[in-house]
Amino acid sequence: MAKIAIVMGSISDWTTMKFTANLLDELDIEYDKKVISAHRMPIEMIKFAESADKNGYEVIIAGAGGAAHLPGMIAASTVIPVVGVPVQSHALNGIDSLLSIVQMPAGTPVATMAIGKAGATNAGILAAKICALSDSTIKDNLKSYQLSLHQKSLESSDLLD
Repeated sequence: MAKIAIVMGSISDWTTMKFTANLLDELDIEYDKKVISAHRMPIEMIKFAESADKNGYEVIIAGAGGAAHLPGMIAASTVIPVVGVPVQSHALNGIDSLLSIVQMPAGTPVATMAIGKAGATNAGILAAKICALSDSTIKDNLKSYQLSLHQKSLESSDLLD
């Protein structure tokens, strides 16, 4: 059963959210992925959020661009932690998405990541860390991942010659 759900407002957001999926694949964590538009599919979005706990999700990662209501609306409808990924938009280069996600009212938190690829990758890492609190296999995979990042950094010094 998938512990993490990756949702996005439209298929165009997959260009960014695939980095979340890639990271979860690397850590060998099962996930589901869905397009659920806050504006075009509000009933489906609410049903998804309200049933997330029953469906076994431990974390929901929601990517959205523009007005970016998806992460906040899901967070308002579930007790499951929500991690928001601002997708880079055409109009304001993702700043609009970032501000929409990060400026949640008190009582409805969304852990907000950076705009774009780095944010999508970090959303996967944060979700994995949350799941690792109750899953030692994920914790071990995260430790290995961090060691690999360390090793890559050490090896990069050799490229300076």
